[in-house]
Amino acid sequence: MSRPEILFPLFADLETLDGVGEKSARAFEALEVRRPKDLLFLLPHSGVDRSRRDSVRDVVPPTTVTVEVEVGPHVPSRRKGGPYRVNVRDAKLDWALVFFHARADYLQKLLPTGQRRVVSGKVELFDGLAQMVHPDHVLRPEEAGDLPAYEPVYPLTAGITQKLVQKAVTSTLARTPPLPEWIDPGLKAREGWPDWRDAVEAVHAPKDAAAVAPDHPARQRLAYDELFAHQLTLSLARQTLRRGKGIASIGTGALQRKVLDSLPYAPTAAQTRAVAEIAEDMASGLRMNRLLQGDVGAGKTLVAFLALLIAVEAGGQGALMAPTEILARQHMEGLQPLAAAAGVRVDILTGRDKGADRAAKLADLAAGRIDILLGTHAIFQKDVAFHDLRLAVVDEQHRFGVAQRMELGAKGQAVDVLVMTATPIPRSLALASYGDMDVSVLDEKPAGRKPIRTALVSDARMDEVVGHLNRAIVEGRQAYWVCPLVEESEVVDLASAVERFQHLRAALGEGRVGLVHGQMPPAEKDAAMARFVSGETAVLVATTVIEVGVNVPNASIMVIERAETFGLAQLHQMRGRVGRGTQESTCLLLYQPPLSEGGERRLKTIRDTEDGFRIAEEDLAMRGAGDLIGTAQSGLPRFRVADLERQSGLMAVAQMDARALLTTDPGLQGARGKAARTLLWLLDQDRAIRLITVG
Repeated sequence: MSRPEILFPLFADLETLDGVGEKSARAFEALEVRRPKDLLFLLPHSGVDRSRRDSVRDVVPPTTVTVEVEVGPHVPSRRKGGPYRVNVRDAKLDWALVFFHARADYLQKLLPTGQRRVVSGKVELFDGLAQMVHPDHVLRPEEAGDLPAYEPVYPLTAGITQKLVQKAVTSTLARTPPLPEWIDPGLKAREGWPDWRDAVEAVHAPKDAAAVAPDHPARQRLAYDELFAHQLTLSLARQTLRRGKGIASIGTGALQRKVLDSLPYAPTAAQTRAVAEIAEDMASGLRMNRLLQGDVGAGKTLVAFLALLIAVEAGGQGALMAPTEILARQHMEGLQPLAAAAGVRVDILTGRDKGADRAAKLADLAAGRIDILLGTHAIFQKDVAFHDLRLAVVDEQHRFGVAQRMELGAKGQAVDVLVMTATPIPRSLALASYGDMDVSVLDEKPAGRKPIRTALVSDARMDEVVGHLNRAIVEGRQAYWVCPLVEESEVVDLASAVERFQHLRAALGEGRVGLVHGQMPPAEKDAAMARFVSGETAVLVATTVIEVGVNVPNASIMVIERAETFGLAQLHQMRGRVGRGTQESTCLLLYQPPLSEGGERRLKTIRDTEDGFRIAEEDLAMRGAGDLIGTAQSGLPRFRVADLERQSGLMAVAQMDARALLTTDPGLQGARGKAARTLLWLLDQDRAIRLITVG
C-alpha cells in the first residue's frame, strides 16, 4: 500500500519550507520534526497578546504591549556593550527602546529618526521611566497587519527561534490540502469538532488563551485523530491475530474439577467468570489474545492454571512464562500440588538447564510427555519444540510489548495468548497499551484474605520498630524489610542494605536475618530466599521489591524504609507480599520527615486504601501516563497532541470507533476506510500500514 498522493507535499524535505536551511532542518530534529507534516503537530503551548494599544500609558508594566511610535533621537552607549537607547513617542507618552551590544548602523536602518514604526515587546519601568528592552518585533506601519493579535508561542530547541517556527508552519499550512473525513459523522457532530484542515489552522492561529487549552474543540479533534489512529492500529493487530487461528481447544472440565475439589476454598465469582471467558475464547475458531488483570493477591495464578488445564484437556500443551527465574521457580512450587491433584506433568526450563538434563526435557516436551512447561523467556528459544502448544500464559506484561506478543504467536501455529498483570492499570492506559487485547478483570479478593494494617511511622522511631519486630519474631512470625532506593546507583543501594542487615543482625540475633540484593549471584540469592521460605531466617532484608516476588504465607510484616522514595504502584506491590497467610498482617511505612506534598499524598493513599485500581487512578493523576508504566519499556505510544491524563475519556471512544469501523469495513476499502488509511500514513502508523498491506 503506497502513500496517498494527496500527502506528498507534507512528506517533502523540511528544506522545501520557507526559511528552513540545512542547519535548521537538523536542529528541528530535536523537536521530532523531520517532515513538514510534523510541524502541523508541533502545537503552541501558550500565546502572547499582541493586540494594538494607543499608548504605553494604557497598560500596567511589566507587560507585553504593541504600539505605534514616532522614532526620536538615538543615544548611543557611553561604554562598550552598554545600553543603546532610542527615544520614541506614542500617542500619549515619551519613552525609550533599549538595546545591548547593539550595532549603531543596524539600528539607524531599523529605526530611522523621524519615521513611524510599530513595536511590540515587554515594557518595564526603570527609574520610573517606561522602557522596552530588545523589542520582539519592529515593523513598518504597512507591515503591521502581519502581526497576529494573539501570537502563538512554540516549544523551541537550540538553533530554532519563534520566528523560524512561525515561518515554517505558515509555509506548511499553505501546502496542506483538505483531507477526506475519517471520524464517524455522528460523533463529529455530537462533539462539535471542526474539519481536519480547519482544526490544524485553528490550533496554529489561536485567538486567545482558551484556544491553546487542551479542551478547545480544534485541539480535541486532533487529539482524537491521534488516539483513533493508535486504536485502529491495535484493532488491526487484533484482527490479524484473531484471523490467524485454526485450533479450537475445547476442555472437558475433568482436570479442572479435580483441582477445584482439592482446594480448601471456593474460587471467587470473578475467578469463575474469568475462566469462563478464557474457555469461550479457546473454544472459538479465533485466536485468543486476552489480558488477565488482577490486583495483588486476587488469585490470577489459579485462573491461569485452570486455563492451562483446558489446553491439556483438549489434548494439547500449555506454557507459562515468567519474567525472572525466581518467579518461574515460585510458580513451579505453587503449582506442583495442583498439578498432582489433576494428575498432569508440569516441568520447568530455565537458562540454568544444561547438557543432558536440558536435552531430556526437550525430548519429553517434543514427545508431548510434559503437559505444562514453566520458565523464563528461555522456553521460546529456537531449539525448544512443543508437541502441540495450545496456550501460552505470560506473567507480568510490562516487559513484554506488542511485538513480542506477535512473536509468541508464531511459536505454535495458532497459540492462544493469555497475559497476566498484577499492576492494576487505569482504563485509559490499559486501552493505550493493550487495546489489541480483550480484558478479563479480577476485582475481588479470595475469601479468607485479611486486610493489611498499614501505618506511617517517622524514622526517628526506628528503635521502636526494631523492638516490635523482635517481639513478633519470638512469636514465630516472619518479616520483610525493604531498603530505600537511594541514588539510582546499585552500589549505594547495596551499601545501605548491607548496613541495615548488619544493624538488624546485631539487634535480632546472628542467624535470624537474611539479605538479598541485585548484585548477588543467582544461586546465592535462591539460597537466601530458600532459607526465608523454610523459616530458617525470620527477617529478609531486600534492596529492590522485584527480588521479593515470592510467596511466603508465614511472612506477616512488611517494613518499607524511606517509603517516600517509592512510587505508589511499587508500594502497593510490596505490601501485597504480606497478608497471604491466616494471621493479621502489618505494613509499616517508615519515612524521613519533612515529607514533600507529593510524598505525603502517596503515603496517605496507600494507608487509606488497598484497592489497586483506585491507587492506579491516583497514581495517574499524580504522575502522568509515561511515568506510570515507565515509558521506556511500556511500549506506551508517545502522543504529540493527546494528553492521556486529561483526555482519558477520548481513548475509550476511539477504541469503540476503531473496532466498529473494522467490523463494517475490515479491509478499509470504503470511503471512510480510505480516509482512515490517509490518517494512518499521516501519523506514521507503519505497523497498521504493514498489516493492511499483508492483509
